[in-house]
Amino acid sequence: MTTQHGIRRIAKIAVCAAAAVSMMLPLAACGKNGGQNAGGGDSSIINVFNGATGTITENFNPFSPTALQPTLGLIYEPLFYYNIYTGADPKPMLGESWEWNEDGSQLTVTTREGVKWQDGEPFTAKDVAYTFQLIVDNPALNTSGTPIKSAEATDDTHAVITFNAPNSYLQESQILGNSAIVPEHLWSKVEDPSAYTNEDPIGTGPFKLDNFTSQAYTLTANADYWNGKPKIEGARFLSLNDADGAASALIGGQIDWMSSFIPGLDNLLKDNPDISYTNTPYMTTAIITCANGDAGCVGPQTDPAVRQAMYYAMDRTQLNKLAADGTGKIGSPTMLVPDRDEKWIPDESLRTTPEGSDIDKANEILDEAGWTMGDDGIRVKDGERLSMTIQTVSGYSDYITINNTLQQTFKEVGIELKPTLLSWNEWNNNEQTGQFQLSLDSLGAGSSTDPYFIYNKFISENAAKVGETGGVNLSRYSNPVVDEAVAAAASTNDEAEKIKQYGIVEAELAKDMPYITIYLNTCLNEYNQTKYTGWPTEDDMYALPITWRAWDNGIILQTIEPKQ
Repeated sequence: MTTQHGIRRIAKIAVCAAAAVSMMLPLAACGKNGGQNAGGGDSSIINVFNGATGTITENFNPFSPTALQPTLGLIYEPLFYYNIYTGADPKPMLGESWEWNEDGSQLTVTTREGVKWQDGEPFTAKDVAYTFQLIVDNPALNTSGTPIKSAEATDDTHAVITFNAPNSYLQESQILGNSAIVPEHLWSKVEDPSAYTNEDPIGTGPFKLDNFTSQAYTLTANADYWNGKPKIEGARFLSLNDADGAASALIGGQIDWMSSFIPGLDNLLKDNPDISYTNTPYMTTAIITCANGDAGCVGPQTDPAVRQAMYYAMDRTQLNKLAADGTGKIGSPTMLVPDRDEKWIPDESLRTTPEGSDIDKANEILDEAGWTMGDDGIRVKDGERLSMTIQTVSGYSDYITINNTLQQTFKEVGIELKPTLLSWNEWNNNEQTGQFQLSLDSLGAGSSTDPYFIYNKFISENAAKVGETGGVNLSRYSNPVVDEAVAAAASTNDEAEKIKQYGIVEAELAKDMPYITIYLNTCLNEYNQTKYTGWPTEDDMYALPITWRAWDNGIILQTIEPKQ
């Protein structure tokens, strides 16, 4: 079995973690944090495995890129809920409506009345204004790079967010649907909000923290929730020492919900009719490269020719068959979803990746770039061997298979690939601080399907130096052409102009390859139907049912109910 990878907190992308089933099934990649003993305790509390292995680090700061996943959706809420999978109209949450001024420089939000924070204090528009002004005053919190100038409340039910420039309409979904609102009466006392781990989180959400250990933590239903108390009593998020046994725990009834790819799932479930699943492919599995030497990245991967050679050398058909049991879909070097996003990819040659390997082209690229074959079969340039380390989370067996397969393939062109397995915390911290050469991950969607929310991950202002945390540009990639085109696309509502600008971005990314696309990863989500009903189905995908998915997790856990 494998867990799958996907969107990370706030504006980042997270991992669908893979878990290998000991003595039973191979596991694959889609999750993030999760108890040493699956199940146990109150049967009215749902048990969730979201791919976590090892020790859980307590962090419920909704602005932090390493916040535990239930922070966003179960404890803290946005103004509106956006269903990124169906594209349905935004659902009112803490907000009821919004309106732009004439030149698109101000967004006025009307907030919901009668909402209380989990400590009993009233929620008002002043909390909304405070939240966005806090981001303005603390740039380290602005991990999405949202260009906010100021925020203020005109009364208890209206907050006005002002942007740095007119025509800021593209920021709408980020502000309304991907920003956690925090209580002014508590956060105004926090000295350093970027370093705050928020061990006693107080939100407006349907669940509140009950207890926490390094192996599991439990959230209980908020009896005073503005949308009514959830029908389940709570949710327990479990971690495993390793990912072994997750599938067997699901089959055994010890886990009620997880997002993991299991090869041959249909055959397995023939004997387990109480387990159901949905399939939600939308994430690009890719090799993230620490690409920018000027930002402190070190290694052969800082050479675009090396990244290009890797792109052409890999055999994606083989990788899909070996690692994803053939369930992966064809991806695009643009990082978009080919079928869904076809209109945003004007260059037809960039709509899909090559399926088979092109060893001759990879060799040609490396030859022209001055990488010569060494006596040991590994290329060398200026005394540096073409040898790189790729990090992967221990237990993500589909990703481990990808790495092992690429290790053999890359040898054919003189590239030495050295896989290393880490705990999720180590892997994630390395990505955040740039302490890696190559990292296998998945790139999920942002707050809407507009390519801006993918391409803002490649602009210079969203990149921190190696050793520093901050920004969503994990590759530390910097290209003024990309910066200018993304800014131009963000400042217009003219679709034709946006397509033109995104085409410029895509051509640069295809040339530079800061992320090297492998394929579109299937994300399977499994549910135990013996105790709970109301899960999303293929016919009613009311929320994206991935355990680690911010915002959606809150919608799902306040919708399901105990089976009668």
